[in-house]
Amino acid sequence: MDDRERFERGLKIRSEVMGPARIEASLGRASDFDREFQERFITALGWGEIWSRPGLSRQQRSLLNIGMLSALQRIPELKGHIRGAIRNGMTVTEIQEALIQVAGYCGMPAGITAFNAARETLEEMKKNGELKKAG
Repeated sequence: MDDRERFERGLKIRSEVMGPARIEASLGRASDFDREFQERFITALGWGEIWSRPGLSRQQRSLLNIGMLSALQRIPELKGHIRGAIRNGMTVTEIQEALIQVAGYCGMPAGITAFNAARETLEEMKKNGELKKAG
């Protein structure tokens, strides 16, 4: 597979998970300084190679990302992946349980921060009609 095909595959997966409008905005903000990083590393490598691998479902990948981003306190990325988890079919309850697990293993401050980020994201999704039910 060549670089262009890898990018196209990554763009498709990234758009399906994160939402096409968010990806268009993200790529649209790229400048000469970070365009290669956005296209080659995030989209082609991260999404075109890693997210397309067999062995884990998109829900499982979302769950892993929620845990890792919560532990690392990478809040903007966590919010995006919470949104992606819902788009991948995870439930609000599953996200809550993942964050309780984070609090138990990474500490209550990490759990509090992650819960706050999740609450804000889910409220925004509900307001925008992206979140249909709370289960």
